[in-house]
Amino acid sequence: MAANWSERICAFSRSPKSFLSGTTGECFLAELLRELRDDRATYHVKVLLLSPLCEHPTLLCLTQTVGEETALELMSVFAQCPPKFVEFRCHLLLTLTSVLVCTSCVSNRSRASQDFLDLLLDIAQDIGGDNLLRSLQATACECLREMEACCPGLLLQHLELLGGLRQRETSRLHQAYAGLHTLVLRNAVFHLTQEKGAGAEHLKALLGGNTSVAWEADQDSGLMNNKDSTILSSLILGPMDTVPTLQTGPDCKELRLVLSSLLEDSYLLTPLCQASLLHRLIEVVAMVPGVPPAVFRAQLLRLLGTSKVCLLHATLLMKCAFTDSLFSAEDEAFILKRLVVLSQHPLLSTPEKLFYMDCILHFPENRPISCGDSDETLPVLLTPRLASPLVPTVFNDSSTMLARLNLLCLVYLEEGDQGEGEEGRGVAYLYEHLTSLLHIVKNGGSREIVVTFFRAAFLFLFHLHHVERCSKSLMEMLCELYLHHTQLAPHLINLANQTQDRLSECNWSVGLLTAMQRVITEAPLAEITLQNLHWHLKMLARVAEEGEIPQHSTLCFLSRIITPSSSSLCVSGEWHLGNSLLGVCRRLLVHPSLDSLLLPLADVLQPLACRYGDTDVQDHARLYYTLLTTLSREKLAGVLAQGTIEGGRQVKKRSLSCIGAEGEGLTSMLTIHQLEKTIFKLVEMNSELQGDTNQECDLNPNERETCPDKANTAAYRAQFDNPDFSSELTLTYQLTHVGVHDSRFDQLFSIHLHFNLTDDHYEELSDISVPCLFKGRPSPILTLNLKPKQPYPTTLHASAIFTTQDGLSWHTVLPDVHVSFQQAFMPLPAPITWTRGNKLCLFEGLWDEICSDCKEEELSDCATSLFCCQLKEVALVALVKKHFLPFLISYLSKRDEFKVLFFLPPQSHVLLKIRPEEDAVHFNIATDNWQLLSHISSYLLTITSACEDTHS
Repeated sequence: MAANWSERICAFSRSPKSFLSGTTGECFLAELLRELRDDRATYHVKVLLLSPLCEHPTLLCLTQTVGEETALELMSVFAQCPPKFVEFRCHLLLTLTSVLVCTSCVSNRSRASQDFLDLLLDIAQDIGGDNLLRSLQATACECLREMEACCPGLLLQHLELLGGLRQRETSRLHQAYAGLHTLVLRNAVFHLTQEKGAGAEHLKALLGGNTSVAWEADQDSGLMNNKDSTILSSLILGPMDTVPTLQTGPDCKELRLVLSSLLEDSYLLTPLCQASLLHRLIEVVAMVPGVPPAVFRAQLLRLLGTSKVCLLHATLLMKCAFTDSLFSAEDEAFILKRLVVLSQHPLLSTPEKLFYMDCILHFPENRPISCGDSDETLPVLLTPRLASPLVPTVFNDSSTMLARLNLLCLVYLEEGDQGEGEEGRGVAYLYEHLTSLLHIVKNGGSREIVVTFFRAAFLFLFHLHHVERCSKSLMEMLCELYLHHTQLAPHLINLANQTQDRLSECNWSVGLLTAMQRVITEAPLAEITLQNLHWHLKMLARVAEEGEIPQHSTLCFLSRIITPSSSSLCVSGEWHLGNSLLGVCRRLLVHPSLDSLLLPLADVLQPLACRYGDTDVQDHARLYYTLLTTLSREKLAGVLAQGTIEGGRQVKKRSLSCIGAEGEGLTSMLTIHQLEKTIFKLVEMNSELQGDTNQECDLNPNERETCPDKANTAAYRAQFDNPDFSSELTLTYQLTHVGVHDSRFDQLFSIHLHFNLTDDHYEELSDISVPCLFKGRPSPILTLNLKPKQPYPTTLHASAIFTTQDGLSWHTVLPDVHVSFQQAFMPLPAPITWTRGNKLCLFEGLWDEICSDCKEEELSDCATSLFCCQLKEVALVALVKKHFLPFLISYLSKRDEFKVLFFLPPQSHVLLKIRPEEDAVHFNIATDNWQLLSHISSYLLTITSACEDTHS
């Protein structure tokens, strides 16, 4: 039974909804409760049974009524459980808390929640317990704190009791009581701030336990609504003028005594608990102006020298709340200097140092100049001299380097323009640092350093773009960097976009794009490769989006590269290149200065429409040419509009071909739409064996044959040196519909299939065009001609572009085409005049050559091996006829030994001698390419296993 429950609980924890699909939450809950009441179940199993209720109470207790009934059952189990089973009793308390809170029983003050609250308080105030009871008391405190946190004000009437428990306890439970008491105190003070007319007497009554004075009119007034709970979660993290206050006057002696007592004992707590306690007490003092912040003064000496991150954060919260009411100017300077030191301390981790730098950026000043909550502003005391240890270096990690650069940029920005003074030297140093990063990128830096450099460049420009000598020099260096590494075009485009978006008043990005246009269009064509041209066109397409940049040089560049007499870059007619050319032209069609670009743009589109080697590119170029020559600029912009204007730049909507935009009507016709589902696939045709099916009568086994001499063997070898020798695999496939029927794709036209290799074992495949594919008609048959570099198995990624009957173009991904090892088998490419005897003697000659090479000491590609299996004679003959007949060299009638020769292009051989022995059938293998052994062994294992299953 225990094992069964363990499996069921594990199944529920993995996927509660899937588990409950086989049953109901009510049934499963009833089973759990019944097993918990069963005395035969061990308490180890019962602890396991509580986990579904503790972790997913709302799935099992769907209503408040069910939650209350479940809580009553669990409290009954708790009452009957012997005290010695402390672990189970602790888990019961945690489960009860989870059920009551999550089913709203606590917030609605149900009877079960009141009984459970009394139980927890009884456990918490039990005196003289042993260690087992202390563990239970610690759990009870945690449950009380969870209930108070979820329902603020629940324990208001027990505030004095909790304070007495805290002062009485001297064991490790003191920490639990202190945390609970502090939370309830903070919530109680906040509750008073929400009561009209509440003052000092109400606070005194609250702390003295006389809660009837504070709220005798409404028994439920201690519970706060959801709005109050939201405010409590971030009481002092927002502007301090929004903190609610309790007007008590200067007479708050009782509260000051409680606060002093809590602070005096705080050193006994762990750092995290101290930080939590300080956070709550800061909120209390902020809400009660009658308590001076000086109550924390005795703790400052310890807090200012702490090495704990959580305590330093609590100190900064305190400074944010009280500023110069508690912290002197000397304290402020000391904290800031300490943050600077910690930000570059070698023994601290990177996250800690980044935290301290963030604290500097959001340092709460005694007399802040700026009150902005979102903008990063530096404290006045952070001078360039003080911040000098934080200057970035190329040896910093990326996060630290960017954080330091951002900080130093703000430091020198705050100092203002001082010419060649301290600020001038500081900016110069930051620019030199940026230059150093650029040189690392230029010399082949990693992807991380490339990303870091461009982020650093953006930060520098964001803060210091007004320093013209630096921003202009950076622009020139970026152009030079691009000429050496054109693949950085996306980074440069992104830098221009981000700078333009964030610095709308600055035209630096336009200057960068203008400079990029100049260096691209003035580059010698002889130095431009196809790969570089791809990035050049991407950059020019971005340049064409700027209406204030003249585009005549771009059109001259396009005209030069598409003219065969000037350049051979476009001779290949590659689709991606043509698509990139059209992308630039398309943006020029909507350029504000189109009237002046009309003739040169038409001179570019016309050759693309007439002479480019790809039909799709020709069609779109012809369409653009027609639109250009027939529509006005306004109508043309309306037809080709890709998006709305934001920040002076068009927001682009990408489509697969980057030619058209998503939309309706004509714009939809210009787009190649992406089809997610598969509508057709390639199905391999079962090719029949092409060998001689009447081989038993082919030759008389007893007639004498002449074997080819060495000259004939050499002639066989020599044919591989002939460039006209064909070593291609021809595979036949059918293109058939597949998947869910969709009438839109019953008739497909102009299907263009493209194949991508997944390895380098084969030459690149040419695209295949299929005129049409109609549902209900015979499937088109097409052939794939593969030219192997190595005859290994491979997988081809296939995709297709096609047109439907409504004129829309679609792109889809086909299922992968798998080329198996045996598909590379070809019969022996022997001369036509050779007889069977010639081939048999050649087999023996190749066998002897391979075996002799294997025996030599020097390294050789030749190898031999042995494969054995259990096959009867009938099964062996059937296997030979089914799989080896086209490659059989020996006579089928001689069943004591079969000789098989596979030719695997481009020039590999696999030879088999198959002999039935007493113990098994031996497949002796010889090959002149040892890397084929694993594949041939796997192949033999597959076909012999299938043959054994068939004849068993």
